[in-house]
Amino acid sequence: MSKASREFQVFAKPAGFLCNLGCHYCYYLKKERLYPEGESLRMPDDILEEYIIQHIGAFPGSVINFSWHGGEPTILGVDYFREIVALQRKHQVSHRRIVNGMQTNGTLLDENWCRFLAAEGFVVGISLDGPQELHDRYRLTKGQNSTHNLAMRGYRLLQHYRIPSNILCVVHAQNVQYPTEVYRFFKNLNAQYVEFLPLVEPQTDEEGGVSHRTVDAEAWGNFLCTLFDEWMCRDIERVNVQIFEEVARKAFGQEHALCIFRKTCGDVPVVEHNGDFFSCDHFVNTEHRLGNIQETPLVDFLESPAQRAFGQAKWDTLPCSCQECEVLEFCHGGCPKDRILRTLDGEAGLNYLCAGYKRFFTHCQPFVAELSALWRQQSLEQQTPLARAKGAQASPKTGRNDPCPCGSGKKYKKCCLGR
Repeated sequence: MSKASREFQVFAKPAGFLCNLGCHYCYYLKKERLYPEGESLRMPDDILEEYIIQHIGAFPGSVINFSWHGGEPTILGVDYFREIVALQRKHQVSHRRIVNGMQTNGTLLDENWCRFLAAEGFVVGISLDGPQELHDRYRLTKGQNSTHNLAMRGYRLLQHYRIPSNILCVVHAQNVQYPTEVYRFFKNLNAQYVEFLPLVEPQTDEEGGVSHRTVDAEAWGNFLCTLFDEWMCRDIERVNVQIFEEVARKAFGQEHALCIFRKTCGDVPVVEHNGDFFSCDHFVNTEHRLGNIQETPLVDFLESPAQRAFGQAKWDTLPCSCQECEVLEFCHGGCPKDRILRTLDGEAGLNYLCAGYKRFFTHCQPFVAELSALWRQQSLEQQTPLARAKGAQASPKTGRNDPCPCGSGKKYKKCCLGR
C-alpha cells in the first residue's frame, strides 16, 4: 500500500453524530440530515478494521496517530475501544508505534474507562467551558440539565489515573467576558494543556450575520490578550496554551501545527461511521464528500486533486487586503469556515474574527521578536567558532561598523571580522 506524501490527522467518527448531550452550539448534531433515519451509527466491525488497516498503511511517519471523535465516542462503550486496540495490534507494523487520541465531553467516563485509557496510553481531550455558570450556559443534556459536575468528575478521573488530557474550551458570547476567571479556573485544575476554540455560528438569513451565541471579534482579541499577559507573567513554563504555542512556532521559524493558521489546509479530514470520507470536520456535507474508503483507498483521498484543491483554496481565496496584512504569517486568514465577512473594499472572504486575531497577534509581536533573538543566540552559541566565522563572512557587504551577521549584537569589527 502506498503512503501519503505528508503526515495527516483523520477525525474518525465511529459513532457518527451520536451524543448523550444536547449542547446548544454543537455543529455536529446537525449531520443527522446526511444519513437515513434509523440507520445504525455504530461503525461496523468490517469497516472499522478496513479503516485501521488503511490508516496504518497510509501513514508515512514512525508514530501513527489515531484521533477518535464524534458525536461522543464513549457512547459506544469501552469494549468497542478494546476492539479498536486489538485490531491495531493485529495490523501494526514492526518498529512503528501507534498513539490513540480521543475527544470526549467526559460525562460517561468512569473507573472502567479510565483504567483502559491509562493502560493503552490514550491522550484524551475533554470539553470544559470554564466555571459551572459559564460551562452550563450552552453545554447541557438533551433534557437541558447541567453537565458541569459530570464533566468535572470525568476530568478528575483522568487526573487520578494520570491520563494525559487536554482541555478544549469553546469561547462563546458569555465566557469571553470573563477571561481571567476562565483561565484561572483551568489553572486551579492543574491543567497542563488548554485549547481555546472561538465559537462562530453564521446565520443563513443575512450575509455576515451570526447567532447570539457567537463570540464578538473584538472581545475575542481582548480575551486572548488578557490571557497572554497573565501567562507571560506567571505560567510560561507551567501551562501550555495551544494558540500561544502557535505564536512561539513563528519565533522559531516553524510551520504552524494548527491547520487554521497554515497557509493551506486539508490535513484533517473525516472518516464517518459508514466509511464516508469528507474534506474537513467543518465541511461534512454532500459537497465535500469525496467518496467511501470501502470503494477508494484512504491514501487516494488524501492525495486526490479534490482534497489538494480544498486545501489550496484557503490561500487562493484570501482577500487582497489580508495578503498585505502585517500579521499574515501568524494567521493566513484563519479557518475558511469563518470567512463570512467582506473587506472594506467589498471583497468576500474576510474572517469574522479578523479584528480579534489582528489585535492579539500584534500584541504578541514583541514577545516573538525577543524569543526569536534568544533562539538565534542560543543556536549560535552551540556552533563552533569556525562555523560562526564562516557565517560572519557570508555577506561581503557587511561593513566594519555594521551589526555582526553572527547575531552577537556587537559591531562586525569587534566580533567576527578577521577571525
